[in-house]
Amino acid sequence: MNDFVELLAPAGSYEAFLGALNAGADAVYLGGDRFGARAYAENLDTEQICRALHIAHFYGRKIYLTVNTLLKERELSGLYEYLAPFYEAGLDGVIVQDLGVFRYIKEHFPNLPLHGSTQMTVTGKRGAAFLQEQGAVRIVPARELSLEEVRQIKAQTGMAVECFIHGAMCYCYSGQCLFSSMLGGRSGNRGRCAQPCRLPYEIYDGKRRISGEGYPLSLKDMCTLEYLPALIDAGIDSFKIEGRMKRPEYAAGVTAIYRKYIDLYYQKGAAGYRVDSADMDRLRGLYIRSEIQTGYYERHNGREMVTLEKPGYQSSDEAVLTQVRADYLHEPEKMPVQIHATVRVGEPLRLRMCPVQEDGASVEIAGETVQPARNAPLTEADIRKQLCKTGESLLTVTDCEVCLEGDGFVPVRALNQLRREAVERLEQAVIAAQRENEPTEGVPKDNRENRSSERIVQPAIDCLVTTYEQLAAVSEADCRRIYLESDLLLAEPDRIGAFLERKDKRCYYLALPYILRDRDERYLGRLEALLREYGKQFSGALVRNLESLAYVRELAEKEEGASWSDRIIADAGLYCFNGEAAAFLGTYCKEITLPYELNAGEASHLTKAARGQGLQVNQIAYSRIPMMITANCLQKTGERCLSGNERGRTLSLKDRQGMLFPVVLNCEHCYNVIYNAVPYSLHTAKRELERIGASALRYDFALEDGIQCQKILKGVYSFTDYTTGHCKRGVE
Repeated sequence: MNDFVELLAPAGSYEAFLGALNAGADAVYLGGDRFGARAYAENLDTEQICRALHIAHFYGRKIYLTVNTLLKERELSGLYEYLAPFYEAGLDGVIVQDLGVFRYIKEHFPNLPLHGSTQMTVTGKRGAAFLQEQGAVRIVPARELSLEEVRQIKAQTGMAVECFIHGAMCYCYSGQCLFSSMLGGRSGNRGRCAQPCRLPYEIYDGKRRISGEGYPLSLKDMCTLEYLPALIDAGIDSFKIEGRMKRPEYAAGVTAIYRKYIDLYYQKGAAGYRVDSADMDRLRGLYIRSEIQTGYYERHNGREMVTLEKPGYQSSDEAVLTQVRADYLHEPEKMPVQIHATVRVGEPLRLRMCPVQEDGASVEIAGETVQPARNAPLTEADIRKQLCKTGESLLTVTDCEVCLEGDGFVPVRALNQLRREAVERLEQAVIAAQRENEPTEGVPKDNRENRSSERIVQPAIDCLVTTYEQLAAVSEADCRRIYLESDLLLAEPDRIGAFLERKDKRCYYLALPYILRDRDERYLGRLEALLREYGKQFSGALVRNLESLAYVRELAEKEEGASWSDRIIADAGLYCFNGEAAAFLGTYCKEITLPYELNAGEASHLTKAARGQGLQVNQIAYSRIPMMITANCLQKTGERCLSGNERGRTLSLKDRQGMLFPVVLNCEHCYNVIYNAVPYSLHTAKRELERIGASALRYDFALEDGIQCQKILKGVYSFTDYTTGHCKRGVE
């Protein structure tokens, strides 16, 4: 434990950094112009960050850089160049969400301290210990944890713990929110959240409205000034103020007040600790919402935590609301390519084109012979102008090198023809390369040389079920594998156990909960007891978070040898966004599930990278996308807690357009799952699915009855409103 807690302030600009430093921050966290979870903050450029590092170190302070978004494959190539100057300047730490980024930084910048972001959804000692094992020196646990849970993580792992003490709060467990992404194409995992939780909704129980129009997803801002002694005594290493999106006055003003009271505690102890009401008034005026609360440290959830009216800020609210309301339209990015052209008098035009990031696929072609110029000779600018036009193709030229020798001339049409031919041939070469790298499992060895006649290996069909009715229904369908929610096994052990003991050819996998907390230890004990009886019926486990991943590894160690728990599959929420993440997860998992936020082209590249790591790849083809996993409960906000009397109870959240979002109350683990208003289905995206080339298509059933499950598996889609998510459009 450190002798003194660190006060960690936000800086969304260079001016805010100076204000926080002058106000007494021990450390400042900030983002550069790339890879940060506050894409719409002013942020700092490379020169400003290096200057800030110099100043901070001169005064004995620290700076942590946020690289806390999920990175696409094409972005990883720029990470080294981005971090190198900060690494050389002595950056004190980097805050990371992406498992691939974590692995990349550990390999390329081995002396750079790694901090696990709150976006990693660390909810207990197992997840924290797992990250510590990987090389993390600090974690920022989920904001939903109680003070006792934080204390236990610190006591049992000994690693540094950083916790939020002030500022805005997300309604969803950080890192588990797809609401903004699916509704507006602006991903919180990519630093572009449009904050749909700050919009008005009504809560319905069937047709009965239990809460009128208000803001049931908008939490009050956190303020723990009066609670600081308990937080310090818990052994927290760093107190973090939220607010990189806020003005410099906020960073300086809030930091100064918390600095004053941290120092007061160390001077006079808990007995002499008193908060002046005038200081509380100052905090309320510093760009926070009209009401405040102490977060989850003393409560698991509650109506008193929610700003049911007027969720906008008292100050600068128009700017914030304008940004929240702004529409964001995004087209999938084209593949970047580089060109090398040789233009010599008396020789044919020569052009080489290849992808910037892909290996193996490149084309070289020749065109018309370059003639001596009679009047104005060709210039490099003339040549680049024609060769860089890729039009409606799938390629975009990012680098064009021209070797021009002599005063030559060719018609413009010759340059255009050369370019068009190169574009067409490269697209075909890329497609051919992807097919060559498809898995060959199940294909007889003698036929492998004739695979050009096959378009794609037919993917297997898997199903995930949450009710016994769904289980019975899908068992009659032609599916390879059934994922069974562990909650269902515990709720109906005899019925499910008898079903599992039937002899059939399909495999059963255990799907663990979306969130595991300290309160779930008793649940895990009950689960282990059942697994001692029925574990042999399972072929593996589906894990949705680091806590579950560590738990299943723990079970495997207890069983001392190969067992069902050795075959771990990472679900979509345990994000694998790039090849580095695939390499990270490949150490512990046999398969990955593609995340919802990649388009088909990006997913196909990831599939190829994952297979290079020996991983199988699963694609969710049907589901009600889980938009939010929340510790707060809409039933409790709208009326009262039902104390888990009804398993799987469902409410509805109605937005301003009349869309109804189903909300399943999971009282076993005390969280809500808010699903999308319409189904996610890729039945009209056959071309995209073929391009992705996943090993299996998974159908996730949460709200469907048995008949609906069977119809969907037979290809009968009775719904008219549905979404293909980001399969075609992608997110920025």
